[in-house]
Amino acid sequence: MEELGGLLLPLVFLAVLYLLLIRPQQKRRKEQESMVRRVAVGDDIVTISGLHGRVIALDDTTMDLTVDAQGENVLRFERGSLARIVSEPDEVDDVEDTDTDTDTDEDEA
Repeated sequence: MEELGGLLLPLVFLAVLYLLLIRPQQKRRKEQESMVRRVAVGDDIVTISGLHGRVIALDDTTMDLTVDAQGENVLRFERGSLARIVSEPDEVDDVEDTDTDTDTDEDEA
């Protein structure tokens, strides 16, 4: 019985280690890979270095970003440097549509 108790503690420790450290890291890695596959031309993104830009071209391993309104400054980044997608092209259109609708409602009141 004492041998079973001696083995039980390390097994419980390994189970807790897996649940608290390894599993969440695997989940974050899968979410990152999914986001890198999902990025599309026209998306507003933020890189891991904090640079905000709009995707103007995609390759298998790289993405070209424009960082100014005129689109004159183009920077090339690895796709893995994507930290988050701020807005996707159709979300931007929806926001612009709602902004113009609220402006007309204020004019009528």
